[in-house]
Amino acid sequence: MSEDQPLRGFTVGVTAERKAEEIGALFTRRGARVLFGAAMHTVPLPEDGELAAATEAVLAGPVDYVVAITGVGFRGWFEAAEQAGAGERLLEHLRSAEVLARGAKARGAVRGSGLVESYTSPSEESGEVLAHLLERDLAGKRIVLQVHGDPMLSFRAALREAGAEVVPVTVYRWTDPVDLDALDALIDAVLRGEVDALPFTSAPAATNFLARADRTGRGEELRKALRDGVFIACVGPVTAAPIAAAGLPHAMPERSRTAALVRLVADELPERAPRSS
Repeated sequence: MSEDQPLRGFTVGVTAERKAEEIGALFTRRGARVLFGAAMHTVPLPEDGELAAATEAVLAGPVDYVVAITGVGFRGWFEAAEQAGAGERLLEHLRSAEVLARGAKARGAVRGSGLVESYTSPSEESGEVLAHLLERDLAGKRIVLQVHGDPMLSFRAALREAGAEVVPVTVYRWTDPVDLDALDALIDAVLRGEVDALPFTSAPAATNFLARADRTGRGEELRKALRDGVFIACVGPVTAAPIAAAGLPHAMPERSRTAALVRLVADELPERAPRSS
């Protein structure tokens, strides 16, 4: 191994879909062998279906707070509203609301829509946004929550317990990946002891990675293989939740960024004896 290629001799499994090539390149540059197996597929919701209904629900009453969770989701919501002829109406309706963003990408999407945020989570964690909101008196307040594929039920429940009305806006959902064979091949490689690290960048990918193994009769064997030697790295607490729920050991970088996740794997994996070539 060399300083510029600390992962030479290791194999890393990449389960991401949208940024798979980018993430894979970061690991390859550090000397790793990369196996791809997207664990989920992002599906935008139809403009005239669930998303349009959610937009109308938002417009049905005054809004006190807007929470932007993801840049791609918030941007997609406004783009869909614009295409449906409701973009300007939505923008004007939300101008008087206080907008909170879960990180830089969400903040950029908020500003790109024509709104201005009052708060951005320094750690880019939704839990920090929730804590910030719960410092306020939320009784009777109406909060619009742009969610991702995870419905964020605990987040919503906490706001409702504080007396708020929560209007969720789901812009896209997640399904099985387009290439299930690649996912199955990655699971099989883990079972054969050929994968040294599994970095996860989203909770749905982590959830479906385990669920696919369960549905194909490999769940118990997979969990044992993961406990016995695969270094699991999750980009943040939300992503780590299904891994933690499964009782699997994992690590997280200090900052919830892809680059930080890659550095974490590059720093910690070489301390282990490489098992693959």
